[in-house]
Amino acid sequence: MSKDWERASNPSEHGVSARLETLIAMGELKPDPAQAAMARRFDRLLREIRDQRPARKSSALGWLFASRKPQTVAAPKGLYIHGGVGRGKTMLMDMFFERAPLKRKRRAHFHEFMADVHERIHRHRQDLKAGKTRQADPVPPVAASLIAEARLLCFDEFSVTDIADAMILSRLFGELFASGCILVATSNVEPDDLYRDGLNRGLFLPFVGLLKQHVEILPLDSVTDYRMEKEAGLPVFRHPIGPEADMAMEAAWQREVADLPVAPATLSFRGRAIAVPLAAGRAARFDFSDLCERPLAAADYLEILGRYDTLFVENIPFLGAEKRNETKRFINLVDAVYDRRARFFASAAAAPDRLLVTRRGTEGFEFDRTVSRLTEMRSAEYLAEHQRKYDHPVVEVS
Repeated sequence: MSKDWERASNPSEHGVSARLETLIAMGELKPDPAQAAMARRFDRLLREIRDQRPARKSSALGWLFASRKPQTVAAPKGLYIHGGVGRGKTMLMDMFFERAPLKRKRRAHFHEFMADVHERIHRHRQDLKAGKTRQADPVPPVAASLIAEARLLCFDEFSVTDIADAMILSRLFGELFASGCILVATSNVEPDDLYRDGLNRGLFLPFVGLLKQHVEILPLDSVTDYRMEKEAGLPVFRHPIGPEADMAMEAAWQREVADLPVAPATLSFRGRAIAVPLAAGRAARFDFSDLCERPLAAADYLEILGRYDTLFVENIPFLGAEKRNETKRFINLVDAVYDRRARFFASAAAAPDRLLVTRRGTEGFEFDRTVSRLTEMRSAEYLAEHQRKYDHPVVEVS
């Protein structure tokens, strides 16, 4: 039996559908036909994974006479679930991931996964320079190391914005799928809209074809954004910019840092320095320009959040057509904060749903997710998750 396969209970008894029905019976969720249908599709994938057995060799010497050509490893088709924000995509995927009968599995935010990929490529190139390997192409060994760690990959919020990611995805996942990788992903956009209007998009399009070949693409059309129904807790998003917002931010900062020493800091990351204007303990304070008007990527934000679990970001402006790059960075920043369950205190020109004044390309779809996440960050449930994860009290703002 393959070392990455685990015995699983009958998914009809302990699958995603059963868990969903339990939460509805407990009053924690409302009945939703679209979510119920998607849960059944997840249960089908659980059965397909459970029923798949590793191929047995025909004899003890079978390997000696086997073809030397690379063989594609069979795997069930994965799932790519797209739809509006707050429809339950991530919740259902997490239920599936928890129940998937595989030891080698990984659940990650897509940007975090790609940051890991680029770090592995960097290490391989360093080994090549040092003479530790003769393999000039880093993609096959990187893919091999990834599949050795996780055969099932679950990505939350699949969104391609970085050209470095776009250029490598087709080759990377060509290797992963050939090795039996099962991909499950959630996204706000259909595959054909990924990396729309991106630089050199033609070089990215083969990945879309590859994706369609190895995953089933399904919409989740629930009509309710459940994040928006959660009650507000901390007023973490102050607007408009002005003296009142400044005073609220300063009061929250003083309560957060208390008697801790406050000073600028610098993070070293991939040979670069990321400046932190003010830091104290696990809290860091930035201006919007520090994080979104400089050439920072999702990996940089994840590095910051590896050190600080509470971010203060001041003076978020209206985001028009002339601030397209800044808008993309702000979307990535909020995604990173949300994925790490960090707290986010901000002052802005307007409420989240009014910040984006020009809707174009994928930013319009993705900013809907940003608005929804900024709303959920105020909920009691989100703050309780933060407190459990980081084990320190939540600061209240008067």
